[in-house]
Amino acid sequence: MNPTIETILKRRSTRSFARKPLKEADLQTIVDCALHAPSGMGRQTWKFTVVENRDKIRKLAKAVGKELGREGYDMYDPEVLIIPSNLKDSPFGIEDNACAMENIYLAAEALEIGCVWINQLRTICQVPQIRAILEELHIPGDHVVYGLAALGYRDDTPVLPKERIGQVEYIR
Repeated sequence: MNPTIETILKRRSTRSFARKPLKEADLQTIVDCALHAPSGMGRQTWKFTVVENRDKIRKLAKAVGKELGREGYDMYDPEVLIIPSNLKDSPFGIEDNACAMENIYLAAEALEIGCVWINQLRTICQVPQIRAILEELHIPGDHVVYGLAALGYRDDTPVLPKERIGQVEYIR
């Protein structure tokens, strides 16, 4: 089977990470793959913030948990967060960031690194307590965070679903 297709078919979200730093070369490859995602009209109005500092990751997770009323929320306690952000007024920002996130997911899977999409920031990234932390992470004030990638080596075995659900219809 084609290795790209095999990577797509075996990719699963990881929600338990081992305490092991990611290799710098692997992390750089993942970010490079994000930068090569398609963007509307080739505008590339995004920024990718890579957070390797676990205290900063935990600070953001705690603030998100507090805002959402989810005591103990920890974003699955990853080794690294990649936070794609995009201009608030970009007409293609959400789509551009979704494409970049998919590239992050697939690159991580190809490198045997676990990844899970964290989507809670989209509706709360302008809340003052959250925005203050995002500013500490150098995410521009005119940017929105639609989702972020939590990464690390897997500490669990991905569970494969018995079947994929969804409608598919071929019109010939």
